Amino acid sequence: MLGMDLYVCYGTFGPSSYHACAKAHNALRGAGHRPTVTRVYGCFGTDQLFAGRRKVKNLTGNFKVPTLVLDDGSVIDGSDKIVAWTGGT
Repeated sequence: MLGMDLYVCYGTFGPSSYHACAKAHNALRGAGHRPTVTRVYGCFGTDQLFAGRRKVKNLTGNFKVPTLVLDDGSVIDGSDKIVAWTGGT
């Protein structure tokens, strides 16, 4: 298993959620990964006010989550890309 950090907004919202952060988290868990989940809070124009979102911007160039950071420093940005990386659809 790779070490990884998953940056999400407020949480992962349970197994049946269609929220982008939940989709990414569920795909990772379904593929056998156990990411460290970091809540970065913020939304809709307030993102720059939250330190966690500023860290995401430094990693990706934008404030959007979910963002996955692998132990080798690789960054996968966005739920669709994270799901695809896991081999999911």
